[in-house]
Amino acid sequence: MIKRVFIVSVIFLFLSDFALAKVTQLNYKATFGIFGTVGTIKNRLTQNNKTYKIETKVKLAGLAKKLMGDQVEDYISIGHMKNGLMISDTYTMTSTKKNKIVKKEYHIHHKGKYVTKRYRKWIKGKLVKESKEKLKFYAKDDLLTLYFNLGIAIKEKGKTYTFRAVGLEKQKGIVYVTAPSKKQLKPYVKDLGKDAVLYAKALIHQKNFRKNKGDIMLAVAKDGFIRKSVIKDVLLYGDAKLIRTK
Repeated sequence: MIKRVFIVSVIFLFLSDFALAKVTQLNYKATFGIFGTVGTIKNRLTQNNKTYKIETKVKLAGLAKKLMGDQVEDYISIGHMKNGLMISDTYTMTSTKKNKIVKKEYHIHHKGKYVTKRYRKWIKGKLVKESKEKLKFYAKDDLLTLYFNLGIAIKEKGKTYTFRAVGLEKQKGIVYVTAPSKKQLKPYVKDLGKDAVLYAKALIHQKNFRKNKGDIMLAVAKDGFIRKSVIKDVLLYGDAKLIRTK
C-alpha cells in the first residue's frame, strides 16, 4: 500500500523563437504526511509574447525514491500565446525507471480540433510497445498549462470553471476548478496560508484518493504562479503538499 501512495507525487503535476524570451525557474518540494519530503519538482518556463516552453522534472526522494525504483518524470509543453494564455501545441511525458522508459507524445491540432497521441515503451533500450490513437476529446490545455494559466484564466470568484486538459484521458480531459467566494475562504487560508491573490480547488479522479476522487487546493502568488497546493487526507496517511521553494 505504501508503494501506491507515492504515485500521488505525479498528481502535482498533478508544466519557436525565444531570443527575447523571459525565463522563469519555479521549484517545489512535495511532502506527504508522516513520510515528510517525498520529491522535488523543477519547472523552467521560457516565454515571450508569441511562444512558450515549459520543462518540468519530477524526482522522488527518501523512501519514495527507494520504493519507486528511482523513477524520474519529465514533462515538456510547447505552444503559443493567445490573450495572455498559454495554448499547448505539443505535450510530452517521459517516465524513466531502471531499465524501462515510457513516452507519451501528444499533438494538438487546433484547426481541426482534435488531439493525436503516440505511446512508446522501451525495456533495456529495445522498443517493446508502440501505439497511435486519436483522442475522443479536444483541449487547448495540457496538464502543465492548465495550472500555469490559472492566474489569468480564472476571472471571477465564487464560480466553478470547466477545463479540458491533454494527459487526463481517463476523465475525458475534464477538470473542474472552483474559485471560492470571500465567504468560502476560511478553509483555504487555513491550509494554504494568507496573502494569495487567488485560491482555487481542482477536482480530479484518482484511485489513490480515499474516495476515488480528490480536491487539489491551490494558492496563486502575486506573480501569477502557484505558491502552494494541498490534497487532503490521501489514503488516511495525511495531507499531500506541494510548496514552492523558488
